[in-house]
Amino acid sequence: MIAQTLMATKGQDFVVGTSDFRCATGKRERGNALGHWLRRTRRVFVGSLRALAMVAAIAPAGMAMAATPSVTAASAPVPALAPSSATVPDIALYYGSDLPVDALQAFDWVVIDPTQTSLPEASLTPHTTWFARLDARDTAQTPEAFVDARVAPLWAQGYRNFLIDDGAPLAGDADSDARIAARVKAVRARYADARVVLRNHLSMAASLAPDLAGVLADGLLHRYDARASIFIDTPADARQAALEQLQALRTQSRLPTFAMDYCASDDVACRRDTARSLNRMGVRAFVTDPDVQTVGVGRIEVMPRKVLMVQAPGEGEPVDLTTGARDISMPLNYLGYDVQYVDVNKGQMPANVRTDRYAGIVVSIDRNVNNAGAWRRWLLSRIRDGVRVAVIGQFGFPIDQQTAQVLGLERVAGTVPGSVVPSVVSKAPMMGFEIMPTPDVRDALGVRVGPTGQPLLRLQAGSYTYDMAGMLPWGGYTLNPYGVTSLAGIEQERWAIQPIDFLRQALALPQMPVPDVTTENGRRLMFVHVDGDGFASRAEFPGVDYGAMALYDQIYTKYPLPTTLSVIEGEVGPKGLYPQISPRLEEIARKMFALPNVEIGTHTFSHPFNLEQINPKTGERIFGKANKEWGGDDAFSLDIPHYKFNLDREIQGSIDYINARLAPPGKKVVVLQWPGDAQAPAIAIRKAWAAGVLSINGGDTIITKTNNSWTNIAPYGVAKGNLPTEFQIYAAVMDENVYTNDWLGPYYGYTRVLETFAMTDKPIRFKAINLYYHMYSGTKLASLNALKDVYNAVLKQPVFPIFTTEYIRRVLDWRRVAVARESAADGAAVRWRVRSGADLRELRWPGDGVPVIGASDDVAGYLPGPGGLYIHMGGDAAEFAIAPKGSDRTPYIDEAAGFIRDFKRTGRSMTFRFGGYYKPFVSVVNAAGCRASVDGVAKGRADGAGRLRFDVSGIAEKPVVMHTVGVECE
Repeated sequence: MIAQTLMATKGQDFVVGTSDFRCATGKRERGNALGHWLRRTRRVFVGSLRALAMVAAIAPAGMAMAATPSVTAASAPVPALAPSSATVPDIALYYGSDLPVDALQAFDWVVIDPTQTSLPEASLTPHTTWFARLDARDTAQTPEAFVDARVAPLWAQGYRNFLIDDGAPLAGDADSDARIAARVKAVRARYADARVVLRNHLSMAASLAPDLAGVLADGLLHRYDARASIFIDTPADARQAALEQLQALRTQSRLPTFAMDYCASDDVACRRDTARSLNRMGVRAFVTDPDVQTVGVGRIEVMPRKVLMVQAPGEGEPVDLTTGARDISMPLNYLGYDVQYVDVNKGQMPANVRTDRYAGIVVSIDRNVNNAGAWRRWLLSRIRDGVRVAVIGQFGFPIDQQTAQVLGLERVAGTVPGSVVPSVVSKAPMMGFEIMPTPDVRDALGVRVGPTGQPLLRLQAGSYTYDMAGMLPWGGYTLNPYGVTSLAGIEQERWAIQPIDFLRQALALPQMPVPDVTTENGRRLMFVHVDGDGFASRAEFPGVDYGAMALYDQIYTKYPLPTTLSVIEGEVGPKGLYPQISPRLEEIARKMFALPNVEIGTHTFSHPFNLEQINPKTGERIFGKANKEWGGDDAFSLDIPHYKFNLDREIQGSIDYINARLAPPGKKVVVLQWPGDAQAPAIAIRKAWAAGVLSINGGDTIITKTNNSWTNIAPYGVAKGNLPTEFQIYAAVMDENVYTNDWLGPYYGYTRVLETFAMTDKPIRFKAINLYYHMYSGTKLASLNALKDVYNAVLKQPVFPIFTTEYIRRVLDWRRVAVARESAADGAAVRWRVRSGADLRELRWPGDGVPVIGASDDVAGYLPGPGGLYIHMGGDAAEFAIAPKGSDRTPYIDEAAGFIRDFKRTGRSMTFRFGGYYKPFVSVVNAAGCRASVDGVAKGRADGAGRLRFDVSGIAEKPVVMHTVGVECE
């Protein structure tokens, strides 16, 4: 069932097997041994798939196919594929329609069912080659007809790699062997660049070796009897014979050999044990469920990085304002987990919430659930499947005796005494984190943790003893008000429980390298973006006419930093509020946008103040009763004459205006900065994507010494839907409007953002530094001086300035990063594999130890920092082991204020491209005997302490100037 593609420059070969077959476009591998092998090797790998009766029904013979490709077969002889002894690729097979691309990209080859899903976009998985599973069960087809019907349509869709599967058992038989051999040769004759893997037919695979990329043995240890719904052990003699044939294929034919096996979908331990056994037999394993719809286990095991947040929002309540998004998602993001939201009161609960793709479920419910019975059945079913659950707030259903027993709880007999103030019997250290609410018997649910669990907060009222929080075998719970507590009198919130500790324990989250968007190469990331509000406001001091011009003179031209500036068309343009002064405003905007350190944003046309009043499905404005304005003091948007709200005019229209009238040649709008409450609906985010721009804003990170709570630290963003184009990236820190009391004063208040920067850095670095303000900050001396104070203070810190769009892209990469661990031999250190995107290059290791640099791939270095050890990736994929810091004296980069690209290590020496926008430098440690060169010019030698530090030239302008760096070491 697995035929995965070898990477080649033009095309790939196909895998031929006897069950279903999937094709996928192969991609060129870069910078690792596997990539070199794949480029050298052109082989057809025939992988064996389990007989259809053992697995699941194959798509019907009449499955839809694309039109016949325009490229016809070559008549030249098929070239033989050179043997290779390089490392065998890690393979996975997935035959479901809900393809988890992010997780599967951890594997080198992935076989998919083209009748169920589409070929993933090549740029999203540059290190993964996708194979199509080909259904070869039709015995009446001639080889040419098989190619016409099965291969040609997939080739036209972009597939270049195939697994041929006819459902045959391990050994096959004479008739099926001959039929499959002819089909393999027909595929290679028609498509010389095709890569083919053969499923089973082990006895004749050697004769096809020149045409194969590998062989897949299906069911070496177990087979699944679909009719009886049981797993059956493969007879020992059949297993031994297959192992001997696979051994011969490896040693004599020099073919990669793979083995596919099965466990129940909820049995993670079985998958791990079976994969370990198969790997020890010399084959590259992949263990999945009988339906082949699990992110299974092979030599590597993917760490699920998704958490499902179940909520019951109020009618019309934006997801941004829910407790799950506003408060709970931030600690989950910090721990490395992307959050998906579901409303328990709307529609059916999602399927396929299993341990292979979800790290757990968080329940954040604080109101009634419409169908509590259905919700309870769904949640208990997930618990039975082994999915961990953390409840913060309420369970959302009554805890009767049967439910209590399933959950490991005990119902408390008797009646809660209403007049007694409960006392604390015991509490765990994680309780009372920011506040310890006074116990109130009215909050009692009437349950205690049973003998299989551990109470976190036990209270007693008279003889009535109950637990408001506890850990149990399935997860944990903390009931209101011992999760997030509201302080209504001062309109603030506090955590009553340490959320990171609680979530880590309740969900049993493993220690793993965490993708990080706050830091790069050991330096805290910093970016600046400015909303266009107040561009038309006059300066309240002599010397300039408008506050925007004051910013140009005193900030943007004086601080040569990457900066994102935006305007509101309805404020600046001739069709807006101020046509009389529009020429002067446009002149200032053009000067700003022409600066080399400025990238261009739009702040929409009319600046809607309440994006929640936009219909999330149609994009139209929502009116209240009788088509009247919503209540409140704020208008919906700027009152532009003769304008009726139109979402396309706000987004695409404002982009077109700026590009046509304000942007200099070679520049255009690259980002949309959400206005008003910044609670953008999914349709608006999609339209920004469709317009070809990124987007940012929202989030409300405003923690200060007088509002000191983690509830004031927002997550990286929020999913407004299930599509990647429906994710809203939040500003890392809020703007000066918050720090100046909604611009009522004090106008120097933005200096307090330095408190926020400090409190989101130590002891835990939650956020990058984000200087975020409005054009009106240039209108007053107090606010202008406050900006200077903030800039000056930040630039004294170890920062790495980047453009706002570069931060946005790191957050988008963060959602998709694949983290996998390799099965370690007994006593050996676990080896980690991380595959990120083109921009995110930093990991945070939360435990002890350091990367073993001398045995790592694409790890440039590391540096201890707030919350852990920051590991610098040298590319978009890295592999490494963590071990106690010992005698490894391999030089590594501990800190660099710039981008590292194309990193290569040879012995103790290294080469890479490097560049940065602001005072870029590189620091190398363990560098005794090393010397550096930049663009061929010597830059010095290591000092007596073994440190080598050198600067390069840099300017805040896109594209960044990259230098060729060499560090040669004796």
